[in-house]
Amino acid sequence: MLLTTTGLANVEFEVLGLVTGSKVKATHLGRDILAMLKNLVGGEVKEYSELLKSVRSEAIKEMVEEAKKMGANGIIGIRFASTQVASGMAEIIVYGTAVKI
Repeated sequence: MLLTTTGLANVEFEVLGLVTGSKVKATHLGRDILAMLKNLVGGEVKEYSELLKSVRSEAIKEMVEEAKKMGANGIIGIRFASTQVASGMAEIIVYGTAVKI
């Protein structure tokens, strides 16, 4: 599956439609407390970095599965959005246009 944040120059393709993926995950209380303590002294909060990386990966997998069901072999114009649902809980949304090259 071709994934790109841009379009495809000089390539013919059929647009199949919008595809999305969305996941919400939370850290457990222990990690949330460690993250709050790290926030006091500064620096990277690895607990949240790892959480967001995991959520992004799962959202992309969901989007790719949706595109495959449509018969796509590529997704162009991919974009991400994120929100904080609650303390230590994040939602990642990924979307793009499913295409058949």
